[in-house]
Amino acid sequence: MDYTYYPGCSLEVSNKAYDISARNVVKALGANLVELEDWNCCGATNYMSVRELRSFAISARNLALAEKQNRDVVTACSACFTTLNKTHSYMEGNAKLRGEVNDALSAVDLKYDCKIKVRHLLDVLVNDIGIENIASKTKVKLEGLRVVPYYGCQLTRPNATFDDAEFPTTMDALFKALGAEVVDYPLKTKCCGGMLMTTAEKVALKLVKNLLDCAVKRQAHCIVTPCPLCHFNLDAYQDNVNKMFGTNFAVPTLFFTQLIGVALGLSGQDIALGQEIVPAGGVLSSYMGGRQ
Repeated sequence: MDYTYYPGCSLEVSNKAYDISARNVVKALGANLVELEDWNCCGATNYMSVRELRSFAISARNLALAEKQNRDVVTACSACFTTLNKTHSYMEGNAKLRGEVNDALSAVDLKYDCKIKVRHLLDVLVNDIGIENIASKTKVKLEGLRVVPYYGCQLTRPNATFDDAEFPTTMDALFKALGAEVVDYPLKTKCCGGMLMTTAEKVALKLVKNLLDCAVKRQAHCIVTPCPLCHFNLDAYQDNVNKMFGTNFAVPTLFFTQLIGVALGLSGQDIALGQEIVPAGGVLSSYMGGRQ
């Protein structure tokens, strides 16, 4: 089964491990991510609040290109998912906006008729490929691994298309099926600070500290997330948190695709293990079997 794949900007650079692990996991499960040709930035969530119509047009260009392929567009980035899905939903429900955006797109001979769906990769893995099917293909049981599924703010809000808005459980069910011990994590949808890390760092570091503290108190071995910005804040800023609050956090943060890859028996190279700042190799060594 082929899916039109929209990587988004962050997976091209700072979160390359997510892109690598996503492509290889999907391939190992018998599907294929076909990268959308000539895609552009989704417009990002911040820009939408400044130049809304222009942001819709930037985002809709990707949707129009995907619609030509007659396949749903799939993204692994929660921010891209939110932005693309918002554009689709607003255009679908507002004929005036749809006309204005399509008028802009006509300059490059494109038009978006809202005939496809915007989907997150987690949705595709859980609901198309299926948890039971994924579990049947695993080569390594994740028994004994205490996992915190951290969903972040944007995956299910404001539009909960495939999971509960306030208490999502898809990753919980997935990793339980793969043998992991899923830790009860009440902060699973709390904000990591997002882009506040660049404008109000102290506020963002406090939010990250809360998330890490909750995971440590529950004796989690690692945090898994489907959001590249959440991953970046939790992974890259632990040292800053430790300096500010006098803590000693060293909690590995993984993309959910990386942990699926471990269960599928993929190599460390296949899931780009080692690109994280807080090393995950020690936590995963007994499950990798020398494949790091």
